Amino acid sequence: MRQKIVAGNWKMNKTLTEAQSLTSEIANMVEDEAPSDVKVVIAPPAPFIYAVENLIPEIGKIVLAGQNCHQEDSGAFTGEVSAPMLKSLGAQYVILGHSERRQHFSETDEELAKKTDNALKNNLKVIFCCGEPLDIREADTQNEYVTKQLTNSLFHLTPEQFKNVVIAYEPIWAIGTGKTASSQQAQDMHKTIRDHIASKFGQDAANETSILYGGSCKPDNAKELFSQPDVDGGLIGGASLKSRDFTDIIKSF
Repeated sequence: MRQKIVAGNWKMNKTLTEAQSLTSEIANMVEDEAPSDVKVVIAPPAPFIYAVENLIPEIGKIVLAGQNCHQEDSGAFTGEVSAPMLKSLGAQYVILGHSERRQHFSETDEELAKKTDNALKNNLKVIFCCGEPLDIREADTQNEYVTKQLTNSLFHLTPEQFKNVVIAYEPIWAIGTGKTASSQQAQDMHKTIRDHIASKFGQDAANETSILYGGSCKPDNAKELFSQPDVDGGLIGGASLKSRDFTDIIKSF
């Protein structure tokens, strides 16, 4: 059975005090209300990871993630965060290839392949993001676009390495645009992604890979999205900044 995962990407939000408060609220709600078979991941801004780590119960229901890491372990890269740094802070995951990183920081598939290699080498699990913008969706070439992202950045991995990768599909055209991806559109792309994984790593590996939906998932649409056979959870943006909304999404399985 695939791992169900709900991951909260806080992006560049919250002060230290606010981050600690939100973590405590989420930890208490998850402990009291969340299904035991759902893995909860929270990705605070990097400066806060260490400060919130001790607010998370040791039972393992909640784990921490970085929002990005550099492809080198160390060096003259002012302002960057390395995989060893994240690991030393208590992170177990790192988000790579988020649409905002691709758009605002011009991250390429080739660069993300190197980041993935480095994260896995340092025993971080990778939440790898992929997804298409509006012009690609309107041209009906989204399947080719997304599978190419996966091929370029992940298909050099060994099957053993790939076991530590989670995929997050982001329909960029449905985020903050007023357009909405239907649960069927989400399912169709998740199925395409799973079939593409099977073509490289085999059907067993594809069946075991968690694929998350990352397109404006909220408490009012999470249940329908998570009911789709190939949707294994969500990568949550804005709703992860509100403990009640985030917990309600976690409870939507």
